[in-house]
Amino acid sequence: MDDKKKTIIREIEHWRRSKLLPGQYCDFLLNIYLEDDQEKPGSSGGLFGITASKISDSNWKIWVLLLVVACAFSFTVLHFNAFQLPMQIGVSLLFLACCYGYGGYKREKDPMGSQILIGMASLFLLFIGVYLMKLHGMQSSVFVVTYVFLCSLVWIVTGLLARHVPFHLGGWVSLVFCYGWLLHYQLDSISWVTLELSWVPLSILFCWMGWMVHEKSRHMGLVFFLLSLIVWYMPELYGMLYAEQYGETTLQWMLLVKIVTEASLLFVWRKKWTEWVV
Repeated sequence: MDDKKKTIIREIEHWRRSKLLPGQYCDFLLNIYLEDDQEKPGSSGGLFGITASKISDSNWKIWVLLLVVACAFSFTVLHFNAFQLPMQIGVSLLFLACCYGYGGYKREKDPMGSQILIGMASLFLLFIGVYLMKLHGMQSSVFVVTYVFLCSLVWIVTGLLARHVPFHLGGWVSLVFCYGWLLHYQLDSISWVTLELSWVPLSILFCWMGWMVHEKSRHMGLVFFLLSLIVWYMPELYGMLYAEQYGETTLQWMLLVKIVTEASLLFVWRKKWTEWVV
């Protein structure tokens, strides 16, 4: 294949990743420029760019390197509790840096593999912090919630940089639960009126924020819209945890009213919100 054809194929793949053209149009163009026996880029490239041909043609040095890495990883996991706290933090940060760094590096070439790596790193960030606090006797709810709050900020930043809705939305949802924890421990008695006033205005605020930013960033508009739908039901979710205090009948009626109200609002304004979230 000549250099000119390779350049055209790379450009078509860029159009596919950037969604400048629909996938079927990109496939049609690739069928024109690729020969019948040639593998299509991005169509069967495997996860993290690993294909059967790359495995079969791999050098023995790569296998030795992978073996060394696997042994080092296994040794670290098995003896992790025996390390001192600075060593534990250092190993954890190294693993996070590798996952986030390689995930960011592969974001354009392998979006699926990149999202898996970033997702693994985000979950590990939450797990390892809570685990270390438990291991070293720092099990106070204040420490745990503060750490979850910091993790939420990392997830939001990661979602913004990677333009990935689940990470971005997950960070905001975690912040919402931190807010719920703060309400629970700061208010002596929470009535239904207090619950609704603590959450419903926040839901309206997120919906308004989604509307304000949707023209500049549809990604952020969708995140705030979904977040507003979640926060809308947070009083009822809290009430489910304390059904004996608020009454199951009251909870059921409030949930029914919320569902009907939300469905009515979505139907009336369906031509508005579908423009910036669909």
